[in-house]
Amino acid sequence: MTKPTVHDRYAHHTGRLFEDFVVGDIYHHLPGRTISQQDNAWFTLLTMNTHPLHFDEEYAAATEFGRPLVASPLTVAIVVGMSVSDVSATAIANLGWKEIKLPAPVFPGDTLYANTEVLGKRESKSRPNAGIVSVLTRGMNQDDTEVCVFERQILIPKRDVA
Repeated sequence: MTKPTVHDRYAHHTGRLFEDFVVGDIYHHLPGRTISQQDNAWFTLLTMNTHPLHFDEEYAAATEFGRPLVASPLTVAIVVGMSVSDVSATAIANLGWKEIKLPAPVFPGDTLYANTEVLGKRESKSRPNAGIVSVLTRGMNQDDTEVCVFERQILIPKRDVA
């Protein structure tokens, strides 16, 4: 018996292949994710984000928000992570991101939800075994306020080679 390789461990991996994406489809990503102040503090320390608005309650109380804000890259990371099983679990690579917008603040205690719309897809010019899928992902809080929106392009394998 041979020892399993890293690729063998993912042999039963789920996710969409290039042919599975349909322009206009919307995937609702579940479950939601509640962000704690501990998540926020760890993230700011891990990424060396020293702005006190994210971890100093007294400083934050004197701002227009009146309380700490979740670091915006954490919001983006969580929303992206929520989309992986539906959008990029089979991806060869993320090719690009554009127009990341954060239209409303996120606070510790907020719960995020997300969905992704397929905007377009095309064959890859340089890789006949793959295609490029363009998607728009939106993150909302528990009040259905949009807090994060971005487009990304992903290189996805075709079925016959997956």
